[in-house]
Amino acid sequence: MTTLSQIKAIAKRSQHTLLQDATGAAALVVMLVVGLHLPAFA
Repeated sequence: MTTLSQIKAIAKRSQHTLLQDATGAAALVVMLVVGLHLPAFA
């Protein structure tokens, strides 16, 4: 089984939580960016 087919199989199995996971990852990125910019405001 190739890597691409494994990724497709994983995405197909976890389709109902994929949007929640993407939202969580985006929230983490936003918190990281805000946290890195906080010293510039002080």
